[in-house]
Amino acid sequence: MPIISKYDKQFDQLLSELEAVMDKHQAPADLRLMVLGNLATHIINHQVAPGQRQAIADKFAKVLTGSVDTQKGAH
Repeated sequence: MPIISKYDKQFDQLLSELEAVMDKHQAPADLRLMVLGNLATHIINHQVAPGQRQAIADKFAKVLTGSVDTQKGAH
């Protein structure tokens, strides 16, 4: 997913910490995705104005779909 330059340092730190927590718990990919999905839903429902939620969710889904590498064997 795209990274806004003003958040580069903070983004890298948060991503590293989240990955470390997931690794610590030996969470498999499906559990990691469920947790991140629920976190995204929680953020949208609690930090985005009700009138904006659907648009933000749609944009998030579009960006996520566009960022997935569909090449075989890609990691």
